[in-house]
Amino acid sequence: QVQLVESGGGLVRAGDSLRLSCAASGRTFSRNAMAWFRQAPGKEREFVAGISWIGSNTDYVDSVKGRFAISRDNAKNTLYLQMGGLKPEDTAVYYCAASSTLVLVATTASRYNYWGQGTQVTVSS
Repeated sequence: QVQLVESGGGLVRAGDSLRLSCAASGRTFSRNAMAWFRQAPGKEREFVAGISWIGSNTDYVDSVKGRFAISRDNAKNTLYLQMGGLKPEDTAVYYCAASSTLVLVATTASRYNYWGQGTQVTVSS
């Protein structure tokens, strides 16, 4: 059974940093793209950042460029999202996503077929 388990969310103040982790089990994703999405209340799920299978290619939504960094440790089958300069508008549930077919980043949620349960990030002003 494939599982993606996110951790690291929490309540922080504007300007703070957080690091999210996503541990995969049940299969390896070392040859597949992975990504982070987020969903704020009343809004659609939004692509945040993605990384290719060997980490050489990354992509970010414009609103987080320069503040967030995605990385992966294939030996640990784990995905990370380092978030800095957090803003109240970053408040959302953050989801880890993985694909069994993609090797390069896709920004569309439907391209990913494995999802974690989400971790809440709340940024106060």
